[in-house]
Order: sequence, then C-alpha cells, then structure tokens
Amino acid sequence: MELPPLRLIRNVGRFAEVLLVLAKYGFGEIADQLHPRRYVPFLRRRALRKAKLIEPEQSVPYRIRLVLEELGPTFIKFGQVMSTRPDLIPMEVIEELKNLQEHVPPFSSEAAVRAVEGELHASVDELYAEFDRTPLAAGSLGQVHLARHKDGTRLAVKIRRPTAVREVERDLALMHDLADLAVRNIKFLEVFDPVGLVKHFSRTIRREMNFRREGRTLQEFTRLFKEDATLYVPGVYDDLTTEAVLTMEYIDGCRPDDQAALAMLPITPPQLAVNGSHIFMRMAFEFGIFHGDPHPGNIRVLPDGRIAFLDYGMVGTLGEEKRELLVDLFVSVSKPDVDRAVQVVQTIGHPSRPIDDLFLRADVQDFVESYYGVPLEQMKIGNMLNDFVSILANHGLRCPADLMLLIRAVVTLEGVGRSLDPRFNLAGELAPFVERLVRARYDPRQVVERVLDDAKAVLGALHDLPLHFGRTLEKLNQDDLRIQLEHRKLDNFVNEFDRSSNRIVVGVIIASMIVASALLIRTGAGEWWLPSLVFAASGLLGIWLVWGILRSGRL
Repeated sequence: MELPPLRLIRNVGRFAEVLLVLAKYGFGEIADQLHPRRYVPFLRRRALRKAKLIEPEQSVPYRIRLVLEELGPTFIKFGQVMSTRPDLIPMEVIEELKNLQEHVPPFSSEAAVRAVEGELHASVDELYAEFDRTPLAAGSLGQVHLARHKDGTRLAVKIRRPTAVREVERDLALMHDLADLAVRNIKFLEVFDPVGLVKHFSRTIRREMNFRREGRTLQEFTRLFKEDATLYVPGVYDDLTTEAVLTMEYIDGCRPDDQAALAMLPITPPQLAVNGSHIFMRMAFEFGIFHGDPHPGNIRVLPDGRIAFLDYGMVGTLGEEKRELLVDLFVSVSKPDVDRAVQVVQTIGHPSRPIDDLFLRADVQDFVESYYGVPLEQMKIGNMLNDFVSILANHGLRCPADLMLLIRAVVTLEGVGRSLDPRFNLAGELAPFVERLVRARYDPRQVVERVLDDAKAVLGALHDLPLHFGRTLEKLNQDDLRIQLEHRKLDNFVNEFDRSSNRIVVGVIIASMIVASALLIRTGAGEWWLPSLVFAASGLLGIWLVWGILRSGRL
C-alpha cells in the first residue's frame, strides 16, 4: 500500500475539505480518481460520487471558478495566476478565471497595529505622526492603512495578514500533493503540467508575500525612470519596511477609467494612452523589467498628468534573449519569413510531447500569412500574441512564465489604451522600440561585444575540458563511472505486473483448494466437515478476488 506524504497527513482535514468542495460542484468523479480513501479513511466514496451538486446546469469553467472561490484566498490567487497561462489552460477556463472575486474581510485594527509594532519594534505613535486604524483597502495577503510621516508626507502602509504565511504554506503543500496525485492517477491532466503549475505559483505568491522585495522593486523603477517626466514611482521608506510591512508614499490620483476626473486634468485621454504605452514599452524592451498587472485599478493619473502604477508585487523580467526572440517574431511576420518564425516558436516553447514538425510549420505559415502585409502601426498586437500562444498550446509547447505574464500585460494595456482612445493602436507605439532593437543588433559595438562574450564562453569551456576529461578517466580507472538511465512510467508497469501476479497466484490457490476438496468429498476419506470447510474457504477467497478486481483492479 502506498504511504501518504507526511504533510498530507498533517493536512488531512483540509484535504478532505478540498475533495468535498470538488464533489459539491460536480467534480466528484475526478476527486474519487485521486483514491482519497488511502489518505482519508473516514471519507466515503459515496460522499464524493453522490454529493448534492450546486448549480449543476452551469458550465464547467463557471463551476471551476466557484470551487476556487470557496476554497479561499490561496486558491483564488492560484486561479488568477493560471489566468495568465493560455498556453496550458483552455481559453474558456481562462475567461472565467478572470472573474475570480476575493471575499476576504479586513483583519482587525488591533491585529494591524500589533503586526506593525512587532515588525518595526516600536509603537505606531512613535513610528508615524498619524496612523489611520481603519483600512483603506483589504486583500487576501494584506491590507493598506493610511498614515502620515513626521515630515508631513502622506503614506500608505501595506501590512501582511498575520495568518497569511501559515495558511498559504499549508495550502501550497497540499497543492503540491494534489498535483502529484493528479499526475499519477488522472492521465488526461498530464498535458496541463499540474506539478509545474503549482511550482510556478509557489514562486509567484511567495514573492508577493515578501514586501521588502516589492520595496526594492519600487526603488529599481525609481532609478530607471528618474529622468522620465511621464511616470511617477512612489518613494519607499526603508526604515519603516520589512518583509511584512511596506511603507511608501500615498498616491493621490484618479483611475484611467474615471472620465469625469480625467476631464479636469491637463492631459488628453489619447495622449495619456500614448504615454502609458511608452512607459510600459520602456519597462519591457529597454530595461527588461515590467509591471505584470497594469489594469485600471492599478493605475493612477496624478493632477499634473503623470502616470503612477500601484501594486508592484507582480513584476516580470524579460532577458535580452527573450527580447531578441520577440523582435524576431515581429520581423518574421513583417518580412514574411516562415523559417525564422518556426525557429522562434521552437526556441521559446518547451515541448511537453513529441512535435509534428510539418504540422507546426503549417500552423506557423498560416499565422505569418494572416498578419503579413498589415502595417505594424495597424496591427492588433493583442490578437497577434494570443494567436501566437494558441500555436504553442496546440503543439504542446509551454511558454516561459514571464513571457506569458508580458503577453497578458500587453493585452490588458491595449484594452486600457482603447478605453481612453478608440483609435489607439499599441502596435504603432511598439514599432519604434522594435526598430531600435533591430538597429542595435547590428551596431558594430554590440556585434563586437557579443563576439567577445561568445569567445569567452568557448575559451572557458576549453579551459575546463582537460579537467573534466581527467575526472572521467579517473572514474574509469576506479570502475566508478556511472551512466544514469531515466525510466518513464516503469513504476506503473511494475505495479500492474505485481497486481496481475497476485491475482494469478490467488487464483491458482483457489483452484487447488477446490480440486482438493472435490477429491476428498469424492473419495469419502476423512471427516466430511474438512472438505466442506476447504470448499467454503475457496468460495470466500474467490468472491474476495472478484470483488477486488471489480472494485478497483487492486488486491
């Protein structure tokens, strides 16, 4: 019998809760395939299969959203992060996950004060000139309180929920176990890479819970945009910031979808859309670090027309190699160059299954031809990137998480721009950045620098070659050279072979007992009760064997 992980034993109550919620919304069959009775003996199979369904007439994506909302903040965050992965999750589920709502009440003002004072080792009256005990906003990981610095500056104090780390880590451990069980027991889920999704989510949410990291990100954007007159980055107070408390300037501005407030500002909505797109393009294509969630709720327009982004907890990075690949994608569409586009797709995507090269090339050719001839200034960049992701998904190619975050951010930003100006086209604003990167690629200084970097890498490999060769010879001399072979799904074969062998052995024993009892009865040797007892035992064993096979295929 397979032993449950120790952390699953510790989380057995939460595990049972998750299974029952799945059953409640019509996913009892899936929950049952995880073989929950191995880990939760008191959980009846009937409770999963025959649970009273809530809103059974609703679609599967809708019920998936309800499951996540009922399971609480960690699972809601998981759904929100998964909504950025159209390369793995079906689009109809993605669209529903965008509607996820957090129903988390704020924690008490007393708990907020205790958290601040415990982190900063002083009373709030000593730390701030004023501290508003009523939260301005609350979320699953924390809440924001207004305050005032002793120099008179208005502050926003972001406080992590006292129970956040414990609850998130508990649910993350459970998610890892559920993902592992899903891969081993529900074969059709393998294509969604549940283990990889949970690992990605774990990194994301742990970063969001570290407020000191968010503070450093704000300071990095301040440094990068210190000469940009269109972006304002709120200042961070290091002496009032820890992993659980972030003290920053309060941003007093209006949302970009507040038309009445925008009408009072010294900037027109079309110009605001252009400025916002330029800021984001500089973030991604010039500096390689960008705000990952630029929806209207995270954007403020200051009275002087400058733009400020809120919530730097979700930030993506775009290395030089990824930027070059995106440039290659845009260039291959404009040429057109199908071979180059195929190379980009194969370089960006990580295959989760064997790739049909001819089928992939045909899809890429259709993609290139559908956008060829459309001037970059008129191209709908969001549609193009979504079509690109669809190609990856259709061929089992997984896109890097940061690149998916960029694509979602670009699509979101394009929507914000169009709400400000119906004629706004993000591709037209992107064109100068692409052209600049193409020119930089062939700049003599850049070429020399790349050649030198490649030469250093080759020389380093050559320098280490004798060392590695010597180690290999030494292992050969010591008979210590080992070759690792990876077997895939061999455990399943061994287990099935073992179960089949057990059934055969039991069947042979039963047959032998029946034959022996029949011979004893026929010859009349010995007491009559002995063959009858053997015959009855054989019958019971036979019933047990048949029941075990019919029930689960296991003994």
